[in-house]
Formats: sequence, structure tokens, C-alpha cells
Amino acid sequence: MKTILIQVGKTTSKDFQVIIDDYTSRVKHYCQFDIVTIPELKNTKALSQEQQKHQEGELILKQLQDSDYVVVLDEHGKELRSIELASWIEKKQQTVSRNLIFIIGGPYGFSPEVYQRANEKLSLSKMTFSHQMIRMIFIEQLYRAYTIIRGEQYHHE
Repeated sequence: MKTILIQVGKTTSKDFQVIIDDYTSRVKHYCQFDIVTIPELKNTKALSQEQQKHQEGELILKQLQDSDYVVVLDEHGKELRSIELASWIEKKQQTVSRNLIFIIGGPYGFSPEVYQRANEKLSLSKMTFSHQMIRMIFIEQLYRAYTIIRGEQYHHE
């Protein structure tokens, strides 16, 4: 199983990118992990929020295969503690035959088509974070989950 994070737009903060790169390299010690960045749309001022979500959604859906297990990271998704996320990932490793795809959408969320394609919705917090920050938080949590699965000392109860 390969784990892939799809994100809309580049990470613009150099400080966040350093941390993202660090945790990405750590995660790669545990699984095949890639980040796919969908380019930001051009001329978004001329687009409504719905048009922007629709166009981003089309670009996201092009990245997916029928056999992929798709999880959108969404404020209305199920919240898991770090230990629960580790257990969830461990179960997916046993049941997902192809790719486990996590998606961080654009500033207005996801199109209805992306929600329809998703197998699950997960939330990282009830609080709202910037999309730049969520990337960093998600990859750190992914790393934390793998250290929990392996019984390593990174996570403390």
C-alpha cells in the first residue's frame, strides 16, 4: 500500500516547508509516501467559490484511480486521537489493496464530486488552521501514528 497526500497549491511558507520536508523523510522510513501538489488555479478573482471548488475538484479527481481509498481532511470529518489514528492506519494497511489517499483541499473546501468519491472524512481538529499549517500537522500526525504502530518512543501518553 502506498500513502499519498494530495494538496491544492504549493506550501508558501519556507519555515513550514522545512518541517514538512523533515517529517516527510521520517514517514518514508515506515511506508511509501508521496505528496502530490495540484497547481493553484489562475485568475481566481474571476471565479465564484463554487467554480473554484469545481475546478480544483476536477484536478483532484484526475489524480485518483478507482481502486484508491480516498480520505478527505475536512472540518466536518471524524476526529481521532493520535493512538486511534495509528490503529486506523494499521487496519487500512491490512485492508486497502492499492493506495491510501489523503486530500487537503483548497481554501473553500471540496466540490460535491470529491466528497462523493471520498471513502471517509477525517478532521484534524475542531479548530480551523490554514491549509499551509494543516499540511505540516497532518504529516507530523502520520509520522506519530507510525511510531505508535511500531512501539517507538516518539509518542507519550
